[in-house]
Amino acid sequence: MTTMQKPILCLGILVADVVGRPMHAVPEPGRLVLVDEMGLHTGGCAVNAATALVNLGLPVEVIGKVGTDPFGDFIVNAMQERGIGTRGVKRDLEAGTSATMVMVDPDGERRFVHYIGANAHLTQEDVDLQLVAEASILHIGGSLVLPGIDGEPTADLLRQARALGVTTFLDTVWDDTGRWMTLLEPSLPNIDYFIPSLPEAQAITGLIKPGDVARALIDHGAGVIALKMGADGCLVVSADNETLRLPAFDVDVVDATGAGDAFAAGFIAGIWQGWSLEKTAQFASAVGALCVTGVGASGGVRS
Repeated sequence: MTTMQKPILCLGILVADVVGRPMHAVPEPGRLVLVDEMGLHTGGCAVNAATALVNLGLPVEVIGKVGTDPFGDFIVNAMQERGIGTRGVKRDLEAGTSATMVMVDPDGERRFVHYIGANAHLTQEDVDLQLVAEASILHIGGSLVLPGIDGEPTADLLRQARALGVTTFLDTVWDDTGRWMTLLEPSLPNIDYFIPSLPEAQAITGLIKPGDVARALIDHGAGVIALKMGADGCLVVSADNETLRLPAFDVDVVDATGAGDAFAAGFIAGIWQGWSLEKTAQFASAVGALCVTGVGASGGVRS
């Protein structure tokens, strides 16, 4: 089986998103605010990236954990209907499925209320190494809110993947505990492509300028840094000193939910297909831009 026949493995958080839009004001205690739409969508970094990848025509498997509740059924069924492999999805008998209330402003920006649920119970023992061995790429999405594998377990998993010849990607989410570099430092030498947002990367490094941030992460061992900078586009820096600064595409924003995961999916797709770093970054930017033109974390991404 060639690299382009092997599936991409997305490991990380699986979430049921209840999305309401547009929300013109945050309600005062005891008050009600109306929205025009409210729907149930799949969310979480692993399923968002997997959905974008399968929409782009790539083979994908997912590793994660959900509860035995209706939200868990919804996520698993939705992934299977999309053609995403779910052999690596475990059911937790104690915690409910992770869920987020997403309130979308008229301009597409979002506010979140989150229940971590079964994602907190995903451990290294839940990871089927046979699925890792069968993959071409391992993407860990949602690092820093996976307490069962954050830190050294993630580093060990990345080391094992690379020993099997698997290319490694990692994406983070905001860490309210503030343990940024403490958790990530063991993993950085084993990350081929690190795709954080600029605010996350600034918090990790303690630096401000995007170029300084990227170089500091390279100095800690990562192979390629792709900083997601929202309306300012992206900055890509490699260990061999290739540097790319790309502007964002100008699109009408409907819902920015999942845009970062869509960018990551586009980057993964480019590397999976053997493209140059520049072509990969351009494609990732385009996929991220497509994402925000639809409702939900993957509504705008299409082949």
